[in-house]
Order: sequence, then C-alpha cells, then structure tokens
Amino acid sequence: MHKQQNILIIGAGLCGSLLALRLGQRGYNVTVYEMRPDLRKTDISAGRSINLAFSDRGNKAMKLVGIEDKVKSLCIPMNGRMLHDREGNTFLSNYSGRDHEYINSISRGELNGLLLTEAEKHDNVTIYFNKKCKSVDFEKTTALFQDYETKDEFIEDADTIIATDGAGSALRKSYYLGKKFLFSFSQDYLTHGYKELSILPTETGDYKTYKNALHIWPRGDFMVIALPNLDGSFTVTLFLSYDEGEYNFNNLTTPERVTEFFQKEFPDASELMPNLVEDFFENPTAPLGTVKCSPWHYKGNTLLMGDSAHAIVPFYGQGMNASFEDVVEFDAVLDKHDGDWETIFSEYEKTRKKDTDAIADLAIDNFHEMKDHVGQALFQEKRKIEMALEKEFPNDYASKYSLVTFNEHIGYREAMLRGRAQDKAILNMLADGIISTATPIKTILDKVKSETEAILEDDRIAGLH
Repeated sequence: MHKQQNILIIGAGLCGSLLALRLGQRGYNVTVYEMRPDLRKTDISAGRSINLAFSDRGNKAMKLVGIEDKVKSLCIPMNGRMLHDREGNTFLSNYSGRDHEYINSISRGELNGLLLTEAEKHDNVTIYFNKKCKSVDFEKTTALFQDYETKDEFIEDADTIIATDGAGSALRKSYYLGKKFLFSFSQDYLTHGYKELSILPTETGDYKTYKNALHIWPRGDFMVIALPNLDGSFTVTLFLSYDEGEYNFNNLTTPERVTEFFQKEFPDASELMPNLVEDFFENPTAPLGTVKCSPWHYKGNTLLMGDSAHAIVPFYGQGMNASFEDVVEFDAVLDKHDGDWETIFSEYEKTRKKDTDAIADLAIDNFHEMKDHVGQALFQEKRKIEMALEKEFPNDYASKYSLVTFNEHIGYREAMLRGRAQDKAILNMLADGIISTATPIKTILDKVKSETEAILEDDRIAGLH
C-alpha cells in the first residue's frame, strides 16, 4: 500500500536527482521540481564549480543505485596534491600511502545529467524544469511553485516533501519564517570568496600540466586550485579575501592589476592562462558559507536533505560526497521503518546530523591547511611520516584525510575526532624532537598510536566527545 505514496522532491541537483532515482527504484511515486532549465539541453554552469572531487563516500551511493561503472567513465583519478611555489617549483604530495586510494575529478553537469537520465527511466519518476519553489506549507504538506516561462503559480501536494534545493532552500526559509516550532539556523560566511577560471587544453587537445593531481598554489592568505577535465582543460578556482591584503576581490578591478597579481603570485599558472583576464571579468565572484540548522524535518511531512540541511565550504572535497551519503543513510533508515515517515525523518536526522556538523568543521580546518599549512616544512614532514605509515602499515594507520575520504564505513564525526588527535600527536612529537623522518617507522607507529589514544582519553575526560 505505502508504495503508492507520492513523494515530492524540490530541486533536481546532484542530491535530488540521486534521491529521485533511489526512491523510484524502491517503487514510490516521485515528482521532482527544478527551478533551472534541464542542464542536459542547455549550458547553465555560469561560474558554479564545473568539476568536483568525487570519492569513496559518493561512490558508495553509486553502488547502491547500480551505476558505479557509468560514473567511473566520467572520472579522472587524482592521486595527490601538486603543490606549486612562487618560483614555479612543484612537489607532489600523495593523498594516501596506499596505491589504490585516490580521489577523482568529475564534471558536475555530466554527473547530474546521468543521474537525471537514470531517474527518468522509471515510469514512477517525473521531473519538471523551470519551476521555482516559492514556499512550502509544511503543516498541509503542500508547496507553492511558479513557472519561469508562463509566470503562473500553482500548488502541489504530496504525502511527503523532501527539499534538496541547496543552500538557499525554500523549505528551510519556510521553516524559519513559519515560526510554528523552534527552528535553529546559522549561516557563516568566510571572509573569502571564489572565482572560476580555466586552463584551456593545448591546440592538440592535451593537458598543459600534470593531469592526475589536484593542483594547489598555496599563498598563506589566499590560493589557487585546479582540477582536470576530460577535454584536456583544467577548472581553476581562485580563493581570495573580499577586502583584506594587498590584492583582494574588491581591488582587482582592472586587467592590468589582475595580470600583475597572477604574474607575481602564480607565475607558472599565469603562463598557462592566456584567457585569464577574460575569465576573471566574465565569471562571478561567489561567497563561501556554512549552513547548519535543526530540526531538519517537520513531523512526517517535510524533510531537508543535502546542502539545504548542511551546506559546507568546498575545502575537503566532501560537499557532493556528503549529500550522496545522505541518500545512503536515508535508504538504510527506510529499510527499518518503511512508510512511517515521522520515525524515518527523526531517526535519519539523529544518526546523520552529528556527521554533517563534523564535515562542516573539517572543511573549514582544511581551508586553512590548503592555503597556508601545506607550504610549511613541519606540515610537509608530518605528511611524509603519514604516507610512510600508510605504506608500511596499510591496515594499522590511516591519516585524518584518509579516514574522512577513503574510510566510508566510518562516520565523519569519528573520523574527525580520531584524525585530529593523530594530527596533534604527530605535530607535538615532531615539534618536541621525539620523532623525525629518520626515526624507525615501527617506532613512530607505536608512539603515534599510544599518544593518539592518550589525547582521545583526555578529550573524553574533558567531555569533548
């Protein structure tokens, strides 16, 4: 009986299209409304991140819906971070000491298009485009939409509504403005924004720099990163303060000043970007924010999922992966309480929120790590030790990055607590001269393990867990 239940999904981005596919596979009647045009028919990237880091947590969801191989064909493996200093020297820092662990660069549009196409293969899934959600009546389980073309407004009702409509969610706004229950909401912006740029392929369609890495130009207060695309290009992102420092988004107002900034700070990158000035003034500067809120649901009527519940900054490469993992976690709760939406929603939030809060905090940490720490000698020594530990003892040690990125069976919160304790242990012992890269690796492993456990125990006693 319950399979006839009608589910309305607001937003057909990465999370919404995956959720529609999975619920379609489970036999629900699914209707999806998306405010943008169908991205399979029009180019609508407009300065939003064109490619994303896809890793094990995201792939867990692709396995769940049975499209792992189709997604793999869209991926470019990135084995590590290629660090570029001001003189143009490079240093490859692997993500893992285990050869089979790497992250992938994937096109947002290609992946989203694939998920939409797979979802539409199910007769019980219908997707409408150019329909903007204006508000949700979460007590009546109805949503008000406006058609972009005709400007007509209409109301849709359903047995339950799930909003996957991103950081600017209409449902979250309705919760906030409705004042019918105690709704907590925070939105924190970094003082930095970002702008998309590009390194185009060579005339023969080849890559102008090393293909299988995430390139980083760390400069302390700002940075540039680049991810490869299948067509030989790289999507480049500049992360920079709006108004602090010698160069910032507010004072980079002329072609001469932009060129001067890049030639001074990123000389090797600027050589690869004859199109720099054009990209810089054509593409928007966008803010970077973290959204946390609770509760995510109202009774069994409505639920927030993905970025609408927990938008994060992009510095751990986990935004998309976290939203995909939402669907996996939600699916597991559905198995237990199929049809009882109130129980499903509250149990899902109870198990999931602590992990999404953790990855939000980790992403902020990694922002500081990427723009500054990766260029520091102590940090590089720590990474060398971690790579050696993972290589020599693949089953006994995983760095914080590995715990978050490659250990999809561990929740983000557990990965964060253990990873931070390990980082603290290694950095403290390096700083105190207790270990160095010359110390026998088995000795390092034993010391790191006992020191990590001591730090975790101290944190437990202090009530930090």
